[in-house]
Amino acid sequence: MNNFIVRTITGVLFVAAVVICFLRPMAMTLFFALVTGLSIWEFTGLVNARERITVNRFICTAAGVFFFIAMAGFCSDLTPSSVFIPYLLTVIYLFCAGLFTRNADPVGDWAYSMMSQMYIALPLSCLNVLAFRYTLDGVQYNFLLPLSVFIFLWMNDTGAYCSGSLLGRHKLFPRVSPGKSWEGSIGGALLVVLVALLLSWVDHTHQLDLFGAAETGLSLVEWVGLGLVVVVFGTLGDLVESLFKRTLGIKDSGNILPGHGGMLDRFDSSLMAIPASVIYLYTLTAV
Repeated sequence: MNNFIVRTITGVLFVAAVVICFLRPMAMTLFFALVTGLSIWEFTGLVNARERITVNRFICTAAGVFFFIAMAGFCSDLTPSSVFIPYLLTVIYLFCAGLFTRNADPVGDWAYSMMSQMYIALPLSCLNVLAFRYTLDGVQYNFLLPLSVFIFLWMNDTGAYCSGSLLGRHKLFPRVSPGKSWEGSIGGALLVVLVALLLSWVDHTHQLDLFGAAETGLSLVEWVGLGLVVVVFGTLGDLVESLFKRTLGIKDSGNILPGHGGMLDRFDSSLMAIPASVIYLYTLTAV
């Protein structure tokens, strides 16, 4: 089958899965817990291929999945903060295990083990911070904010590809990603601004009340700001993963998604954009 057709089918199914999962908190938790697990499993497999590195794939993956579910429980006010104790014990175990395994490079093992949590588990778990918001009536699930991050990322990619293909002349970061251009990045940002205006209208006119999306409280300017934050840090996330793959000498992080590579290839931008969005929104509430 033509690679374009395969890529298109995979992309449509992927977008549909992400959108649908956000409609229910349990579906969101299960879907992104799976994404977290698959991404960490993929990451640890890649770093274990490096000389002298031996990371415990199962423990790292299980820890990351548990952390995501624990964050969902804590942010939804279903579990107390003590739910994180097993995760902290796992982190301690990963450090102490190096005393007994006699691996060739225990410091490298520690570094990559912790990177699997800081680079993948923590950013994805921040989706729960976006989805579960404290209100006067208690904790409320609202899918619009976390879903908007992915919508902005998809629109940024689309705008960057179209404008970059037509107008791209000046390379954005040739050492890491020769295909990206400043013209493409600007085009992607402009499209995201337009989509942010649309989402602001959808938010303020309660167009998604039928699906349980309450008003976020963001003004039009704040919606545009969120979109631009996602553009900047989504692009950085893409470049970081490109540097990671270039360092390892690989083209794709995996092949689980036909035509799109691996999980890290698909979620690389979100690993920077999600925590940056959390910081942006909490900064707005603090001022």
